[in-house]
Amino acid sequence: MSKRYPMPIPHGWYVVCYSDELAVGESRAVKYFGQELVLFRTESGQARLLEAYCPHLGAHLGYGIHENSERGGRIEGESIVCPFHAWKFNGAGECTEVPYARNMPPKVQGKQCLKAFPTVEINQVVWAWYHPEGEAPLWEVIEHEEANSDDWAPLRRYEWHMATHPQEMAENAADPAHFLFVHRTASMPEWETTYDGPTSRGVQRARMPTPRGEVDGAIYTGSQGPGQGFTKFEGIADTFLMGLTTPIDEENVVLRFAFTQPKVDGEVKSSGVNDAIIANIVGQLEEDKPIWEHKIYRPLPVLCDGDGPIAKFRKWYSQFYSNFDASGM
Repeated sequence: MSKRYPMPIPHGWYVVCYSDELAVGESRAVKYFGQELVLFRTESGQARLLEAYCPHLGAHLGYGIHENSERGGRIEGESIVCPFHAWKFNGAGECTEVPYARNMPPKVQGKQCLKAFPTVEINQVVWAWYHPEGEAPLWEVIEHEEANSDDWAPLRRYEWHMATHPQEMAENAADPAHFLFVHRTASMPEWETTYDGPTSRGVQRARMPTPRGEVDGAIYTGSQGPGQGFTKFEGIADTFLMGLTTPIDEENVVLRFAFTQPKVDGEVKSSGVNDAIIANIVGQLEEDKPIWEHKIYRPLPVLCDGDGPIAKFRKWYSQFYSNFDASGM
């Protein structure tokens, strides 16, 4: 059976959890990038991500024993402890102790023996850098004031697991025609998109109807690599959205939406308009989901003059692959 997507997993920064989902001294098994991994937070508060299987006899570091079986191996200092024989590994993938050995095995002494993923904690989430060839990060995660200021409400979160590829989802931004037929908009949206290295920026301006008449509105979109998307809706009720896509493997992703809106006089504003904006955005995602999950990728699509700049988008996106041309044209 042929694969739905010829593309591999693109390299970039990806969210592996929200910050408040990983407590100090906690570890857990996760699967991202087609790999079994262990995510943990050290006693100093650093979030770390390693390949899961101990180099000793292959135990999974993300599964403990007894009452701790679903929460992973225990944390001691800056290291995670293997539940099988208590070998210890730090966030760099180095073996820091074999408690019953008189001498450290030469294959692990002073060496990295587990693959480690660079991690940063920004915008209330933990990010991990993935590159199939182990290259160091090529750009930084963008920090958003809206996700770090007390002037904005706590994040409202949504999450989906979908059978699709990150590029297929991102291509919607270059496909305005689908808004007419999938989202049933009154007209085809028009926006300007610019690309600069791993960064994309777009803007769509519109007149928005309100009970008090039309107001000027705008939708500002952006992305930093394939894993960090963000949109700001200005007009009726300002809304900021982080759209965070992380590959589970080459044909499945987890998508996290995190919304925030500005407080009013220091208080979180809850109104029909504010809630309706978020509900509309979530609803559009739900409409896209069955399309993404059941389509295939066409490297050479048959396009018409009403289609958007799909070729331009694919050329830009191709930089996130080591040995694949995503342009297809």
